[in-house]
Amino acid sequence: MPVAAGTAAEAATGDRAVLQALLDAEAALTRAQARIGAGPAGAGAAVTAAARAGNFDTRSLALRAGAGGNPVIPLVGDLTRAVAQHAPEHAEFVHRGATSQDIMDTALMLVAARTLGVITADLRRAATTLGALAASYRDTPMAGRTLTQHAVPTTFGLKAAGWRALVLDAHDRLVRVRRSLPAQLGGAAGTLAAFVEPAAMADPGVALLGDFADEVGLVEPEVPWHVLRTPVADLGGALAFCAGALGKLASDVLLLGRTETGEVGEGGGGGSSAMPHKRNPVRATLIASAARQVPALSAVLYGCLAAEDERPAGAWHAEWQPLREALRLTGGAAEATDALCTGLVVSPHRMRANLGLTRGLLLTERLAAHLAPLVGRDTAKARLAELSRQVPDPYPDLAAAVAADPLLGPALSAPELRALTDPATATGSAAALTDRALRREPLPDEPRP
Repeated sequence: MPVAAGTAAEAATGDRAVLQALLDAEAALTRAQARIGAGPAGAGAAVTAAARAGNFDTRSLALRAGAGGNPVIPLVGDLTRAVAQHAPEHAEFVHRGATSQDIMDTALMLVAARTLGVITADLRRAATTLGALAASYRDTPMAGRTLTQHAVPTTFGLKAAGWRALVLDAHDRLVRVRRSLPAQLGGAAGTLAAFVEPAAMADPGVALLGDFADEVGLVEPEVPWHVLRTPVADLGGALAFCAGALGKLASDVLLLGRTETGEVGEGGGGGSSAMPHKRNPVRATLIASAARQVPALSAVLYGCLAAEDERPAGAWHAEWQPLREALRLTGGAAEATDALCTGLVVSPHRMRANLGLTRGLLLTERLAAHLAPLVGRDTAKARLAELSRQVPDPYPDLAAAVAADPLLGPALSAPELRALTDPATATGSAAALTDRALRREPLPDEPRP
């Protein structure tokens, strides 16, 4: 997909990255067993030295994975042979006691953690840029739009602050999920029964679980989660939210950047294969495309919660590709959002001009509130509704219509009417809301494992 092509998230979720994560999980397991005395110290070092993705053929592993249903099975054989070449006495400790799902689940959590670190960094940069935009345009009036129509005035500062709030919501959700991503270790049926038991240790399985999580840099799970897929579902939900939040920002940029609106625009823009004059909003378009795809991928991950027995057939396997694609698309959208915000061109002049398109009609709510104590609320609303239908014919704007009205006209002086029909003075608490929103800081992130 163009939104992810060439991005850091694409690299972090690619076949080589997954292979390295599988190898990292295998090496961490051997080191953890050595820590509890279930294997020699040299075994951990030997497996770690051999566990380099460049030493293995990803295509060959993929082709051979069909025989056993997953790539871990052929990888274990290849890794064992690689260790045996340099330290044959330690080859037997490769994958000792583990099941394929232990390694695959742990590897995908590693891939997720590493990719989320890339995504949250992009989101923090985008939030910083949006904060600067919100502060710069804190008092810049523009038309607020509801149900596609002009409603009442707002400010571009508040709109940018709203975008920033969504970006921070996405960032914070991903940070929380990243902090909770667990290692997986349970053995064939989640009991840790196959692991070697040192005589001096009462329950080596539980001890190994903690050491393995520590070695791999993930959270220690309370129990093995082979069929308890909360971590994957939570991750999918957070990615869907993030993509959707960025899609909201992109959708606004697309609409505000229409030729007839022109209030914002991408700093660059893409060309057209047919029309030389076009400067298409490519980044916003690609972000919007990701926002429409990730929720469907997340739905697959939620569907995999229905996993039978102690190890599932199909449910676990169905997660691999949607999870990687969701990470990849969301990462691409986050990188594109950072670039979009950095290059965003804002046109206060067009915003002000567009405020005049309805000839003051977007201020009827304000006039009704001011006139209600003078002529009655129902009367004020009814008369303003009638006068609105008389703009621009026979009256050029709402102010002229009100001034000519025998009931409302005498209730307002000329200076009052001018002030009440100035959209720049009708933005309510937009400035204060912007200031309050900008006081929020993102959750602190943690180093990638």
